[in-house]
Amino acid sequence: KRFEALSLQELYECLQLRSEVFVVEQNCVYQDIDNKDQKAIHVLGYLNTDLVAYARLFQAGDYFDQASIGRVVVSPKYRNKAFGHELMKISIQEVGLQFQTRAITISAQLYLQAFYESHGFLVCGETYLEDDIPHIQMRRNT
Repeated sequence: KRFEALSLQELYECLQLRSEVFVVEQNCVYQDIDNKDQKAIHVLGYLNTDLVAYARLFQAGDYFDQASIGRVVVSPKYRNKAFGHELMKISIQEVGLQFQTRAITISAQLYLQAFYESHGFLVCGETYLEDDIPHIQMRRNT
C-alpha cells in the first residue's frame, strides 16, 4: 500500500513492529520515523489479525540510485516460519510490478548477508556501520 492508503491502525502496527525490533530488540536508539515512509510502498504481511512481516519499497532515486527494499522485519513471535523469505519474494515481485525494474539495492545488516544472497542479492561494497550495526550494500539485477 502507498502511505496514503494505510489506515491509522495499519500505520500504528507498522511503526510498532519496527520499533519493537529495530529499536528495542536490537538496542539501537535511532530515528526510525525518517520522512521516507511517505514515498514508500508498504508491504504488510498478516497472519489472522497479527502483523507478522513488513517491508517498504522505494523507486529508483528515492533512497538509492536503484529501486530499494528496506525496513525488512519479521515479528519475533513468528520467526523460523519462513515469513521473511515470503516477504522478500513478494517485495522483489512488487518492485518489478510497481517500478518496472529488476535492479534493487539494499542496505543489509551484515548478519543477514546469506539470507539476502538466497534471494539473488550480491555484496557490492565494504562493511560499514549504520547506527552502530554492521551493514553491507547489496544489489540484485535479475
